[in-house]
Amino acid sequence: MTVRQLILDTETTGLSPDEGHRIIEFAALEVVNRKLTGNKLHIYINPEREIDIEATKIHGITNEHVKNELTFDKVVEDIIDFINGSELIIHNAKFDIGFLDYQFQKAGHKRTSNYVSGVVDTLIIARQKFPGGKNSLDALCDRFNINRSHRDFHGALVDCRLLLDVYLALTREQISLLADDTDKHKNIEFKKLDATESDLKIMLATPSELALHSKYLDDLNQISEGSCLWFNHTHNDK
Repeated sequence: MTVRQLILDTETTGLSPDEGHRIIEFAALEVVNRKLTGNKLHIYINPEREIDIEATKIHGITNEHVKNELTFDKVVEDIIDFINGSELIIHNAKFDIGFLDYQFQKAGHKRTSNYVSGVVDTLIIARQKFPGGKNSLDALCDRFNINRSHRDFHGALVDCRLLLDVYLALTREQISLLADDTDKHKNIEFKKLDATESDLKIMLATPSELALHSKYLDDLNQISEGSCLWFNHTHNDK
């Protein structure tokens, strides 16, 4: 069964909905089979209140930017329709879900968990994988050599794109060439083919292909903290 996932992020007027803060930007990118589909929802929202100066320093959004946008109650149906039935992938999900839950309920709707199949928090995954390390989105981008030079502020849409790369890097070692088929092949007998009379051509990898392969192994070795056997084998032979 194909799982529809959404990389989701929000920007807000401040740190807590309990203090009257509101969502001012919502972004979600659709991912199927670990690839972007091109389907997305990106909305700026009028919070009907002032944006904290400290918050603007982080995301760059001012009151002037959103004063003519629709309010949350006018876009809530679009958001619910888009996230419905999906699995959400969020960095520090407690923050974004807290805001969504508050504003959904304030607009007369149910909590987020009633509309989605589940939530994956990449911050929790990162903390389990790198205990004691820095696990902010910026720090993880640096750890996985993900380019974030084009990002001046923490906008929801650009952060979603970075988070996708971080999520793929965090979960890459879970994706096996054999997938879940290991047990299925235990009783299969393999026969060696006699190719002595075949006119087989040996195709060597090009320098660019070798370079890409080497980079992939290097990335995999960093993610697995030095446990990539093929990377270690090839480098020990040099």
